[in-house]
Formats: sequence, C-alpha cells, structure tokens
Amino acid sequence: MAPDNPGLKGPIAKRKAWIFAEEHPPRLADALAGGERARAFRRYWISDNLSNLANLAAHFGMKLLPMDACSRLGAALGLFAVPRFHKVAAQRARDTIKHLRPDLTPAEQEALFLENCRAQGRLMTEFSVINRLQRYHDRLLTEGLAPIRDAAKDGPIILVGLHLGNWEVGTIAFRNLGLQPHAFYVPPKSRAKAWIAERVRSKAGLQFLPPGAEGIRPALKVLKSGGVVSMFCDEGFGGMIRGPFFDRIPHQEGNLALAIRLAHMTSATICPWYGLRTDGFRFECRALEPIGLPASDPANARLLDDMLLLNEAIEPIVRAHLDQWYFLDNALRPE
Repeated sequence: MAPDNPGLKGPIAKRKAWIFAEEHPPRLADALAGGERARAFRRYWISDNLSNLANLAAHFGMKLLPMDACSRLGAALGLFAVPRFHKVAAQRARDTIKHLRPDLTPAEQEALFLENCRAQGRLMTEFSVINRLQRYHDRLLTEGLAPIRDAAKDGPIILVGLHLGNWEVGTIAFRNLGLQPHAFYVPPKSRAKAWIAERVRSKAGLQFLPPGAEGIRPALKVLKSGGVVSMFCDEGFGGMIRGPFFDRIPHQEGNLALAIRLAHMTSATICPWYGLRTDGFRFECRALEPIGLPASDPANARLLDDMLLLNEAIEPIVRAHLDQWYFLDNALRPE
C-alpha cells in the first residue's frame, strides 16, 4: 500500500484511550447474594480454578519434553483441533487467505491454512520450553538484528515487532544484543495463563509496562532516558484485523498510531523487526531498515503519512509469511 493512494487520504478517527480493568475476586458475600453474583463466585473459585489446574498441568508437563518433541506435539494438536473445534476462526482464516493471496490456487490456499494451523499449535506448546533458547544459541540466529543494535547506540528506539514465527524469541534475541526491552503487557483473562505468561517472559528478561493508557507515561520515561520500548503493530482485536491496513482506510485504533506518536514525542528511532521459524524449533530474527521520522510541528501534523510509512514497511512481510502469522484467523472486514 503506497502512501500516495488517494483512497487512503481521508480523515482518520481519533484514537480512544483504552483503560485496562483488572477483575476483582468475588467475595463470600457474593456467593450468599444469589443470582448472577453467586454464579460469578462459583465460576471464579470453582470452574475457573479447574481450568487453571489443567493449564498449569499442561504447561509443566510439556516442560518434561525435549524441545523438538514439544514443538511437534503442538503442530499435531493445532492441525487436529483448529479445523474441528474453532470453525469460526478457521473460516476467517480461509477468507483472509483468499483476500490477501488471490494468486494461489484453492489447493495452495488450503495448504497455507493447514500450515498456519500447525504454527498456531506450536505456539501454545512451545511456551513451556521457549526459554531454553537462552542456552542453545544455534537455534536462534540474531545476526540480522545488527541494524537495531547500531541504532540503539544513537538514542532511544521503539521496537516494532510482528507476530510471526514465535515472537517470544524476541526478548531473548535482544538481550543477547545487550538491549533491555520494555513492553506493554496485557495479561490473559485466565489467571493461570496470566501467571505462566508473566513467569516465562520475566525469565526471558522482559520488563513490563502497564497495559492501556496507564502505560504511556512509563513508556515515555523509558524512551526519554534513552531506553527501549517494544510493541507489535500487527494486531487483531475482537476478531478483526487492526493492522496492517491491507489497503483499508487508516485508523488510529491500534499500535501503528501509538508507535508514531511515541516516536515524535521522544525523537526515538522506530526499528521494525520480525522472527521466522526456519525448521521446527529453530528461528531467525531479522531487522528492517530503521525509520527516523521527519520532525513536524505540531507533532501530529504528519501522523497519517508516518503511519502509512510504517505500514508500508511491515505489511509486505506479513503478506509474505501468512503461514506463520498469528492473526490470520481474524477478519479484514466486519462480518
């Protein structure tokens, strides 16, 4: 998508501040109140905890497996479960493939979908063993990130990642380069999954920023001190693809706009990067050309142009690797 596309130059809606609301545990008084409050109490303390127990057992059980076996198990589970038990998501993925890759034959489109099913499954199981890559450097190639390491020597940087391969390797890769990423963190709804995610990412060395609007001020502090903030500008929300734009009208309801605003406020360099799965549980990280935004007055005067500039950098990468893209099962347009 080129920035001079006249169909994309219309006004863009203002970004709405998103406030993260943490769930509070129901109390015994809720159980005695009856109705929905009692059902919420039973769900939180009984049914949810049974699910939490299952998630914890699966996570620690898979830690007993060799890395490659754990990854292969996930691929098999994804190929089995996604088409059978996630039919709405599967149909969205097939529709997205048809829209973004009309050059493929129906058989090739289906093969791409099935490969994405395997990739989705691998992500779920590999979370148990991902931190072993800190000891097996031959499985995680990072030479392609050298432009980001060099950019970080000159001032603050905003890492713009893509949900390709297994993006959890990014924290390990950047730590190997001597960089300390700080990332906005939205915990999963499941308490067990939230605990697992925070534990795994903390052990990898990730520093957390508060989710939503509360994280903006800490992010600005990190950048103004010359640090590193990490975010992802390919997104799915509520079953819809927010980014990249894929020839749709630009909007501010996502991290593309946030990355641009943070860069203008701090003079940070935007450093797009992505990781790809090369063979089973092996990965390679690559950097795109760092983006230094032109100064503008007021700071948001170039917002649309700069959003399109960043989108133009990352969109072709996503299109080229749909088989490994996490948000393939989101829709491009309202259903």
